Amino acid sequence: MTRSESAPSYPFTALVGAQELTTALVLSAIAPEIGGVLVRGEKGTAKSTAVRALASVLPEQQVAQGCRFGCDPERSEDCPDEPHSGPATTRPARLVELPVGATEDRVVGSLDLRRALGEGEAAYQPGLLADAHRGILYVDEVNLLHDHLVDVLLDAAAMGRNTVERDGVSISHPARVTLVGTMNPEEGELRPQLLDRFGLTVHIAASRDPHERAEVVRRRLDSDADPAGFAARFAESEAELTQRLADAREAVRHVRLDERTLRTIARVCAGFDVDGMRADIVTARTAAAHAAWQGRDHVTRADIRAAALLSLPHRRRRAPFDAPGLDEDLLDALLDDEPEDDPPGGGDSPGDEGGGGPEQETPPQDQPEQSPEEDAHEEDGSGSTNGPRPKSEDSAAEGSTDPSTRAEDTPSSESEDAPEAPSGGMPTPVGTASAQQPYRARRLELAGVGSGPSGRRSPALTPRGRTVGVHPAGIEPAGAPVHLTATLRASAARRAGGLGPARVTGTDLRHAVTRGREANLVLLAVDASGSMAARKRMSEVKTAVLSLLLDAYQRRDRVGLITFRGAGAEVALPPTSSVDAAAARLAEMPHGGRTPLAEGLSEVARVVARERVRDRNQRALVVIVTDGRATAGTHALARAQRIADAWGTAASAMETVVVDCESGRFRMGLAADLAGRMGAEHIPLEQVAASGLVEIVTDRTSPRRSAA
Repeated sequence: MTRSESAPSYPFTALVGAQELTTALVLSAIAPEIGGVLVRGEKGTAKSTAVRALASVLPEQQVAQGCRFGCDPERSEDCPDEPHSGPATTRPARLVELPVGATEDRVVGSLDLRRALGEGEAAYQPGLLADAHRGILYVDEVNLLHDHLVDVLLDAAAMGRNTVERDGVSISHPARVTLVGTMNPEEGELRPQLLDRFGLTVHIAASRDPHERAEVVRRRLDSDADPAGFAARFAESEAELTQRLADAREAVRHVRLDERTLRTIARVCAGFDVDGMRADIVTARTAAAHAAWQGRDHVTRADIRAAALLSLPHRRRRAPFDAPGLDEDLLDALLDDEPEDDPPGGGDSPGDEGGGGPEQETPPQDQPEQSPEEDAHEEDGSGSTNGPRPKSEDSAAEGSTDPSTRAEDTPSSESEDAPEAPSGGMPTPVGTASAQQPYRARRLELAGVGSGPSGRRSPALTPRGRTVGVHPAGIEPAGAPVHLTATLRASAARRAGGLGPARVTGTDLRHAVTRGREANLVLLAVDASGSMAARKRMSEVKTAVLSLLLDAYQRRDRVGLITFRGAGAEVALPPTSSVDAAAARLAEMPHGGRTPLAEGLSEVARVVARERVRDRNQRALVVIVTDGRATAGTHALARAQRIADAWGTAASAMETVVVDCESGRFRMGLAADLAGRMGAEHIPLEQVAASGLVEIVTDRTSPRRSAA
C-alpha cells in the first residue's frame, strides 16, 4: 500500500540517536542506484518509524502526465504507456509498503478481472512494483517474506524492470525501486541472494544512555498526544533537510572519483575478501553520495571509510554463524596503505607502482590484512560484535589438546559415576564442547506429499506453487488461488447448457490445486551424559546441528535440540530458524552426569505434540543420538523401554532415527533394542561420523522403516 498523506508521520529530524541508520537512509535517498538499505536490529528500536519518516522529507518528483508507472518525463524508460503527452505533473515521493503476506499478483500486477469479465479485454492492472517505481519499496520483517516474493524482488532489483507473463498478459514496465527492509535477526535470517541486493546494511540497538532513552520516550509521548503540533515543531528542520537532499542529489553528479580513489576502494574491498564486484561499485557510489552530502566535489578518505562501514559488513566472507560487522582497525589499515596526501598525478600514472619514488620505498602493507582479522570480534558503534572469525581459532583450540591429552582428560567427563548434587538434582556440568566449522548439508526431503507451511524442503500441496489441478466445484480451500481458466470454462459450459445468467456467477468459481514445497521440523534429541561426553564426540554432534541449522534457514526449515543428562531433559534449543540464536545456545550446552533416557524420550514426545498443536500439518523428523543406556533414577531402563513401546502411537506424525553411539569391544545392543521398540531406523555410529549424522537426516527420503 502507498503511504497515506492524511495523517502526519513522525518527523525524520525528531529521531533521537540512530546516527548510522539516518545516514544510510539519507545516502540511499541521494543516490537511489546504491540499492537501498537493510536495517537489522532488536525490536522496539524505531526501525519502521525511521523508514516511514524518510518519505516525508524526500523532494517531490516530476512525472509524466497520465502514466500509470510514474515515469520521469525527461528520460525514455521503455514504458508501455509511451508516448507520454501533455505537461509533466508533480507528486510527492512515494513510499510503498509491501506486506509480508502479499500475493504475487498484487506485487507484480495481473489481469484486470473487471475489464476481462465485463468487457472481454485482457488488460493489465499494475501492482506494487509499478507504484514504487522511482520511490521506496519498504518491506517490514523482510526476513519473513515468502520465497516466491523474494524471487520477484530479486528479478526486479537485478533488471530495474518488472516482466509479467501470466493470465494472458505479457508486459514489461520500469521498476527502479529503492528497496528498504527491516528485520529482527532473532526471527530468522535473510536469503543470501536478497541480502546482497541491499546496497547498505545497518545494525541498530537501543541506547543504554538514560538521558537519551528518556528523550526518546518524551518525544514519542508528545507525538502521540498531538501529532500535528509535534510535526509543526519540526517543520522548519524538515524543510531544510528536504532542500539539502535536493541539493545533494544534484551535486552527486559532479563528484569526482579519480583513479587513486578507485584503487583505494578496490584495496579495501579486496582486503575484506568480499565476493564479486558489487561491493566495489556500491562503495564507490556511497562514497560519492557521502561527499555530496558533506558539500564536497571530490571523495576523501573519510567518505570511503563511512561508505565501507555501511556497504561491506553484509558482504564480507565470514563463517555462517558469525555476526555481521566490520573490523575497523583493519579498515583503517587498508585506508592508510596509501597516504592520502599522494600527488594526484602519481596515483593516475600507469607506471606508478614501479616508479621508485619516495612513496614507493614503503612496501605494501599486507600485514594488516592478516593480523587484525586474527584479532577479530571488535565492536562497532552499535555495540555488535564484528570482525571475521579467525579460521585458525577452532583448530587452535582443538590443537591444544592432542589425542593423548584427550585420553587423560576424558575419564572424568565420561564417567557415569560422577557425584551428583546433594539435592539429587543436576550435577555440576563437567564441561562444554565447541563445534567446528559447519559444512554444507544435503537437502532433507521427507517421503510423500505433505500439506505443511510453505518452505523449500519437502513436496507438499501449498497455497502457492505450480498448478497441478482444480478443486471440485463447491470446494474453496483457504488460501487457494482462483483458477481463472477453469472458472471461465465452467461459466461457458453452464451458459451453453442454458442454465443461469450469461455472466460469471459464484457457482462457476474454481480454485487451483497448487504443489510446492513445505518446511519441516527436524528435532534432535542428544544424550549429553557422561558416557556420551567425550569432547570430540560432542563437538561432532554440535557441528552437525549447526550444519542442519545453516541448511534450515536457507530452506526455511525449523530445527530443535533436546538434551538429556544428569536427572532430567531440557529443550536446549526450541524449534527455530534463527541461526544466530541457535549458535549462541549450542555453544553453552554442557555435558556429563548420568543418563535419563526415559526423561529424554518423554520430552521429545511433549515437544512434538506441542508443535503439532501449533501447526498440525507440519511433518517432523526425530533423530535420537544415544548409546541406549539408562542410569538415572529407579528402574531407569525399564521406564525407557515402556516409553519406547508406546512410541508407535505418537510416531504416526514423524519419522524417527536412532543413532547408536555405543562403543567398545563388548556392546549391550541397547540402542538397537530401543530402535526396534520404537519402530525407528537404527544406524550404528561407526557408519555415521560427524558428517554422517547430517547425511542420515538429509537422506531420509522414504517412510519410517522398522529395524531388522
